[in-house]
Amino acid sequence: MDDPYGQGATYQAGDAPAAPPAGPRLPWKQLLSGMVLRPAVTFGQMRDYAVWGPALAITFVYGMLAIFGFDKAREETINATISSAIPYVLTTGVAFVIGGLILGAVTHTLARQLGGTGAWQPTVGFSMLLMSVTDAPRLLFAMFLGGENALVQVVGWMTWLAAGALFTVMVGKSHDLPWPKALGASAIQLIALLSIIKLGTI
Repeated sequence: MDDPYGQGATYQAGDAPAAPPAGPRLPWKQLLSGMVLRPAVTFGQMRDYAVWGPALAITFVYGMLAIFGFDKAREETINATISSAIPYVLTTGVAFVIGGLILGAVTHTLARQLGGTGAWQPTVGFSMLLMSVTDAPRLLFAMFLGGENALVQVVGWMTWLAAGALFTVMVGKSHDLPWPKALGASAIQLIALLSIIKLGTI
């Protein structure tokens, strides 16, 4: 029997309805550990859930600590009075949150242009989380050893490569994209992270 609705031509590329979440929303502890230990399962399960709470909080804290990973900024902050250092640290935290929102929005927009079907809130939130969490090991060493330390540089490159892999999985699962397109959608954010954060200390 002929298809009276022309189902074969109903959906164009990128117009298919998104699959429902694979499970319930994860608590923040399972969310953070799952991003690193079980990224494909975690991003697939959380593809339709916003993660604003953990994303904003962790990015803000990361931003406040990030200035201590830059040698010159750390010296200026440590040598400054408390009254002048606190606003500087808080402002840096806010700046990283805003920057994370912008970069995450760019990643989401590129993913949609490449045929992705994901929602913007999970994509932006996870982008912020990945930006902060993946750089945490480098920042921890940089705070004590300085950004120009050889170990810090090696850790910086390793965590950047890890960020690239996790961004690719996240965008691929969130937007139902093959990995080349998912990596392409993440490219601008990854280059920005390398230029602003990694190369700023290398």
